[in-house]
Formats: sequence, structure tokens, C-alpha cells
Amino acid sequence: MRTTSLRSVHVVVPDDIDDAAVPSGGNAYDRRACLGLADAGCAVHELPVAGGWPRPDAAARESLARTLATLPDGAVVLIDGLVACGVPDVVVPQAGRLRLVVLVHLPLGDEVGASPSAAAELAALERESLHAASAVVATSSWVARRLVATHALDPERIHVATPGADPAPPATGTDGASRLLCVGSVTPTKGQDLLVEALAEVADLPWSCDLTGPLSRNPVHVASVRSTIERHGLGERVRLTGPQTGERLEAAYQTRRRRCVYESYSSYTAAPQVHGTAVASHRFMSAEKGSLQPANPQSHDSVCCLAQRNARRRYIPRDTAAAASRHPGTIA
Repeated sequence: MRTTSLRSVHVVVPDDIDDAAVPSGGNAYDRRACLGLADAGCAVHELPVAGGWPRPDAAARESLARTLATLPDGAVVLIDGLVACGVPDVVVPQAGRLRLVVLVHLPLGDEVGASPSAAAELAALERESLHAASAVVATSSWVARRLVATHALDPERIHVATPGADPAPPATGTDGASRLLCVGSVTPTKGQDLLVEALAEVADLPWSCDLTGPLSRNPVHVASVRSTIERHGLGERVRLTGPQTGERLEAAYQTRRRRCVYESYSSYTAAPQVHGTAVASHRFMSAEKGSLQPANPQSHDSVCCLAQRNARRRYIPRDTAAAASRHPGTIA
């Protein structure tokens, strides 16, 4: 689907898209998608919907149903997968008259922390929604392949649109090892608990680590991460900073030359690469992004090996940092 052929696009997004208290790569992507469509000449009609997506209550379901029902026949609707994929009972009935395009950041069944039965249920709901859509947008080739494998979608119906990042000066950094930064909501999917366990095994080395991101999405997991930090006596070395955006996040990038991130390829992985910051990522990273360092988020041994390798590297060579800024998809 070419944006140049569109005159009007209705974009359905979570209502916290611009909430600085709960920033996310997905919200940032959605916001930039709206701006990009407008720049391409489309009339963008943004439709924020409140709810505990992907498992909203009855009121949120009814609100989404009313929102979609008010749109004219044949309207092009770009809808965030977090909203669409868990409620096929709301989305599918509208698919026959609307041109629904579902944007998938990460398959619902791949979120860490859900029971096998809950994950299977979410995957089944997502499958129904995606098969009814006119098209699907995936934020990486990895996500696209995963959707094909999990839901038997026609690859021709999936369009990959990887996120970008604003130009930025290379990070001045430190020695590339002693100051680590992990950016993302503190949730089981991001795996901060495994990172803390791994760093505890290299406590003899001089390092500190900031876990930067919202603390409200999964309070039980946040409590578990705090407990792990205290159990290992790392309270002075591992900080839960809460969310940071804008200048504060930019300052955090500028003072780090090595960053750990545990999620699918997103603006949270693109942004530090523009700064020439090396990125360590888990298996959700899009393979086409080059030599990013992979780790299985559910494997303590894998994360521990990654953390030790990062902590023991005393510097990042200048040519590596320069290459990072020139080619932000290929970090050694």
C-alpha cells in the first residue's frame, strides 16, 4: 500500500501514545508514523482509544467498536496491533467494509511472563484479527517471519517498515564498559531480572547500570527486580531510574558507549545506534540489522555470557564508534 495513493488515513492508537510517564518504542513508532503519513500528504485522523490493551474491559471494547463504526465505508484504518489483535470480536465485523491495516510491533503470544495457555489464547485471537485485515505492517523482518510462521499469513500481505531515528552526534561515552544503560519498560519481556542476575556474576568488575523505563506496567515484576538487586547487594550499582525522555534520555545516551536492550527491533534500538552506541539485544532483534549481539532473554547463561563480555571490554575502539554512526544497523 503506497502512501502516495492515499488521501485520508484513520490511525487508531492507545490513548497513552504521548504520555511521558509511560514512554515506549511502540508509542514512539506510532507517533512518527502519524507524522510521516502527514508529511507524505495524507490527511491523518488520529483516534486514541483508552483501555488495558490487549485485554481491555467491556467499556474499552465498546468504545473501540463505536470508534470503528463511525468511520465511512472504504476508509483506510491503520490500527496498532496492541489494540486490534486481542479483540477480533470487535475488529473482524468491521473488516468487510473498512480497509484495515494492522501494525504489529511484537506478536502477542511472544510476550514473556504469560502462562502457556494465556499465550496460546492471545495468539489465537491475534491470528483471527490478522487474517481479517487487508494488510499487516511489521516493524522488522523478524516480526514478519514470525507472523508467517505463527499465523500462516501470506507473506505478500505483510509489509516491513523498520523504525528510524533522528540524526544525533556520536556519544562521548565513558570507557565503554563501566557504565551500562538498559532502556525499556520494566517487564518480563525486557528481562531486566536476568540482566541483574548476570551482572551479579561480574560484581568484581567496576561497572554500574541504569535500568531506565516505566515502572508501572508490571508492578509485580518491578518488585521482583528490586528484590534481585537487593539480594545481590547491588543497590549502589543498579538503579531503577523510571522513565526518561527528551533531553534526559539524550544525556543518558551521551554518557554511555555500551547499552543493553532486550526487545524486538524498535526505536529503542535504533536511537542508540545513531549515537554510535553499541547495542546488546536478545533473540527478538531483526536479523537483517547486522552483527548486533544476540542473547536468549529466557536463558540466564546466555545473558550472563553477554553481560560478562560487555563488562570485561574496557573500551570501544574509535573506529567501531565511527562505524556505528555511519551505519546504524551494524554494530559490532
